[in-house]
Amino acid sequence: MQVSRFSKSFLILVVVLVSFSSLFILRRPILAYKDPWSGHFFGEGGVEIHDEVTAKVPYQGVDGGVIMGKLGNETAKAALGRATWKLLHTMTLRYPDVNPTEDQRLALATYFQLSARLYPCGECAAEFQLLLKKYPPQTSSRKAASLWLCYLHNQVNERLQKPLFDCANLDGTYDCGCGDNPLDTKAKSRTDEETGIDLIQGG
Repeated sequence: MQVSRFSKSFLILVVVLVSFSSLFILRRPILAYKDPWSGHFFGEGGVEIHDEVTAKVPYQGVDGGVIMGKLGNETAKAALGRATWKLLHTMTLRYPDVNPTEDQRLALATYFQLSARLYPCGECAAEFQLLLKKYPPQTSSRKAASLWLCYLHNQVNERLQKPLFDCANLDGTYDCGCGDNPLDTKAKSRTDEETGIDLIQGG
């Protein structure tokens, strides 16, 4: 059976169009949006675009490789991971809600960078450093920081083939019961009855 030149051309055109359109259908969408509350523009993974504050981390010791060695005990590694995620999520959920100072923003970004060097599981720290390079810490608000960290947590969960966490439920999962009252350092301190040590109020 002989196929006409028109049929061949038409078939080639259809194959090219289907291949070309599949690039748009199968390609992951770019998740960029503008936060209506803060006015910040976020790219993929909640990463703020053109964030100059977290780009300049002035402290020495932040840039560098992983310090700790491999952690061979899988039980200890899992327990350390759960405790660390709880600490980090609680920290970002207690971070200033709006307009943190430049010092506060640098402090949070630096904490994450140093954690990626000093984390007791060397192979985990190396993975976290790669994630921080791809998705730098977001420190413009509590919402930005907590959603950024949740995105990173889900990147780790995906790599470990664990279920992804619903980032809308962060408050319920990592609620420390601390409240949002600022630390009142001028308030009259109370003393612990057993030890006689002054207690800090409001924290």
